[in-house]
Amino acid sequence: MTELLTAEQMRSLERAAIDSGAVTGLDLMERAGAGVVEAVLEEWPDLAEGPHRAVVFCGPGNNGGDGFVVARLLHARGWQVEVFHYGDAEKLPPDARLNYERWGALGQVSPLTEAAIDGYAEEHPTCRLAVDALFGTGLARPFLTLARVQMEVNGWQAASRGGAAPHVVAVDIPSGLCADSGRYLGLDGETPCDASVMANLTVTFHSRKLGHVLADGPAACGRLVVRDIGLPASPRAEAEVAQDCGAPDARGLGKHGGHKYGHGHAVILSGGFGRSGAARLAARGALRIGAGLVTLGVPGSAQMEVASQITAVMLRRVEDAEDLALLLEDRRLNALCLGPGLGVGRARALVPVALRAEHRPRVVLDADALTAFADDPAALFGMVHDTCVLTPHGGEFARLFPDIAEKLTGPAFSKVDATRAAAKRAGCVVLYKGPDTVIAAPDGWCRVNAAVYDRTAPWLATAGAGDVLAGMICGLMARGFPAMMAAETAAWLHVEAARSFGPGLIAEDLPEDLPKIFRALGL
Repeated sequence: MTELLTAEQMRSLERAAIDSGAVTGLDLMERAGAGVVEAVLEEWPDLAEGPHRAVVFCGPGNNGGDGFVVARLLHARGWQVEVFHYGDAEKLPPDARLNYERWGALGQVSPLTEAAIDGYAEEHPTCRLAVDALFGTGLARPFLTLARVQMEVNGWQAASRGGAAPHVVAVDIPSGLCADSGRYLGLDGETPCDASVMANLTVTFHSRKLGHVLADGPAACGRLVVRDIGLPASPRAEAEVAQDCGAPDARGLGKHGGHKYGHGHAVILSGGFGRSGAARLAARGALRIGAGLVTLGVPGSAQMEVASQITAVMLRRVEDAEDLALLLEDRRLNALCLGPGLGVGRARALVPVALRAEHRPRVVLDADALTAFADDPAALFGMVHDTCVLTPHGGEFARLFPDIAEKLTGPAFSKVDATRAAAKRAGCVVLYKGPDTVIAAPDGWCRVNAAVYDRTAPWLATAGAGDVLAGMICGLMARGFPAMMAAETAAWLHVEAARSFGPGLIAEDLPEDLPKIFRALGL
């Protein structure tokens, strides 16, 4: 797993390293600038073949200082480099000011104005590289001039000028994007392309930031590269820092002898006639991920429908709360999934029985099991326990946690912040679904399973994919995985199965590609 830092956590890490004497701010700035140039030449090898023309936009802080280093290093390679600076050079931080002066001994620094940008774009239509070193992670409010920079830098109007649009590289993070939430810091009414630089390549340092993987971050960043600048590992406690999910330990997923009951018995509760498909998808996910036994609990109206569709999955009639209570007297039934296709009324009746069972089976609540308590979330939170997982999508999250969801309209409050707050309030693990799925526990532990960049899996936008995920979590919990581990492991496997199958994926395909993923992990 790798850390996903906030802007403040990164600044704290840099300050600690500098204060300890392990490195100087100038060292870090030089390494950052060199890392950007190396990444650019690796990304676009044709730029290494000879000198070209570049424009570097430098801001009023240390991100601007990185930009002056980039300009100097490109100049040393024979490039023609134009540097524009936004802000007062006299107010630059000391290290950035020194690099401003170093560049000043080699070339001119022009004030960053709309007229200057227009003039440069008209005069140099064959500029090959534009470097955004304006604000990086330091920006926390809209920047009025940014829209004009974006319009000229990223939309260079190549066709009308007879040249090729320049490659755009952002230093640390595209200016105008919140490094903590991944949302745009633009003014109301602005389109994303007017609110942030849209980069082809983003070069960040030491570790990815939350804004690189959440919300709009991946779209604005283009391709993301992380460069080591010699900082030590973070001394923070793991619960303080969000982590990327990463591949699970194959040893925990393997089966090593034992009876089927040694790998748990999962129960998936279904809705009535014509509504059993979602529960069957969940059951298949639970079975494929390794639960020893899986039973579908269905009302009488759906018994024939379900019986005609299942083989390895078992069937038990569960008409009402009394039937479920009777079923749960069997303590070997150690994990339940309620929600997929269950129906809101049926969920309202069955969820309390599942959560109050004497032997406290592990419980996954999804879909209708969450919507059923939208009018009284506190009633649900009063029943859940620490072996539960809630799996809301955006709409369900807003219904259960309306005040927390409302904060997500502001740029700095991130999906990580929201999911942590929700988990603490509910008293159980919350998996907030999306391309940037966030999983948090009540104690603050947080994992991000982002299907972005080289892990993109757009095929998951298909009916039933979430039902399969809920079943996979339930299956792992039946096998004894703690709630947090079950949620993050299932989320990672879910994306990998989608990537393995590829275009044309439907929900039924997801469980069937799990064996391929297991073999790739070495099982």
